[in-house]
Amino acid sequence: MFDKSVYVNRRKQLINKMSGGLVLILGNEEAPANYPANTYKFRQDSSFLYFFGLNMPGFAGLMDVDSGDVCLYGNDVDMDDIIWMGPQPSVKDLAASVGVTCSAPFGKLAEALKEAISQGRKIHFLPPYRYHNMLLLEDLLGIHHSLIKNYSSLELIKAVVALRSVKEACEIEQINLACNIGYEMHVAAMKHALPGQKEQYIAGLIEGIAASYGSMVSFPVILSQNGETLHNHDHSKTLTVGRMMLTDAGAENNMCYCSDFTRTVPVGGRFDQRQKDVYNIVLDCNNKAMEIVRPGVTYQYVHLEVCKVLAQGLKDLGLMKGDVNAAVAAGAHALFMPHGLGHMMGLDVHDMEDLGQIYVGYDDETRPIDQFGTSSLRMGRKLQPGFVVTDEPGCYFIPALIDQWKEQGLHKDFLVYDKIETYKDFGGIRLEDDILITENGCKCMGDHRAPITVEEVENTINGEKL
Repeated sequence: MFDKSVYVNRRKQLINKMSGGLVLILGNEEAPANYPANTYKFRQDSSFLYFFGLNMPGFAGLMDVDSGDVCLYGNDVDMDDIIWMGPQPSVKDLAASVGVTCSAPFGKLAEALKEAISQGRKIHFLPPYRYHNMLLLEDLLGIHHSLIKNYSSLELIKAVVALRSVKEACEIEQINLACNIGYEMHVAAMKHALPGQKEQYIAGLIEGIAASYGSMVSFPVILSQNGETLHNHDHSKTLTVGRMMLTDAGAENNMCYCSDFTRTVPVGGRFDQRQKDVYNIVLDCNNKAMEIVRPGVTYQYVHLEVCKVLAQGLKDLGLMKGDVNAAVAAGAHALFMPHGLGHMMGLDVHDMEDLGQIYVGYDDETRPIDQFGTSSLRMGRKLQPGFVVTDEPGCYFIPALIDQWKEQGLHKDFLVYDKIETYKDFGGIRLEDDILITENGCKCMGDHRAPITVEEVENTINGEKL
């Protein structure tokens, strides 16, 4: 945990942003894997972590906006718990560790909420994403679980997003540590990108690196020589010379802060000329984003400028034609990059996605663009110092999508289908870094940038000194 003053200050800021009523922040419970006593690795709710810091199941926090009072609800362990888990701190002591003076058994939460409701007071809560908490809210508030999300507080959502979007210095330090683990994961993956190696072995290897630091991966590992499938969780293939291995993976450190990197490398350690040409286009896109991001610029603008770099590079290779600006405006580039440039990152790898992407990645000034490819941009709003976002352009040759667009005759003024056909066996490339928005621009997170130039990648795979 951070020092208790961090959590005290966060709760005060949240209370100051609210108009009145009570704010209920639910923690998570254990989730059974295949029977009750065999659970998945516990992951606390990120907003509960943010305001109360306790990474253990069975807690809820209640803040009275009008009085400023805060109470932590949870149950002390009994002898059975002590036998299996050892001595545990009391709820009172846990509350004190995060600057909360009031604590009570979990059953008392229902009484407190019932009294508030009888007084006509508003109960603010965030949209639940686990069914346990949906059912719990039904019991606490008398709202059917199927409707409970409709009653979540937009005022609270916007207040939490405003606070969690700008990372404090202590958070930046933790994200940096998670990025250092991610660096180690990706270097290990590169060194094992050899002919005959199983994808599953490498995926398991880098999961183990994350776990060895007392944490876990920040999301299920994406690793495949079929990189044209954007989120490929199939690890059943054996690596083959002439293919490229795409690895999209990150770590979650002990404080639950995340990293998220992607690298694409040639199996066997050498890019062929065709791979190198496309790879350098994607690298130019990645670097373009870092060149132009700064406070006050929207990430939507950055996304579109990066798409122009992609389109120009593909035009130079004879895969696109015509005016680049017009091609991007029409959405022709999305044949090769049908996703957005990046997303917020912090306690969640897609930070605060549970609160609604429209509130996290957009605002009243910047709205989503309803166009294939760009409509998948999770982060579009104006950048501020302290934001941490991913920069992840890509270029993919998806046979089914190529066939569909060609059959429909889409964007014939910009796409050279005869040439594109010759790339249907290419696969895909994505290059992703985590960047911190600074006062004047940005910086890559982590003490070292994972190998990314053609020379760096080849040297890493082949064990050569840079």
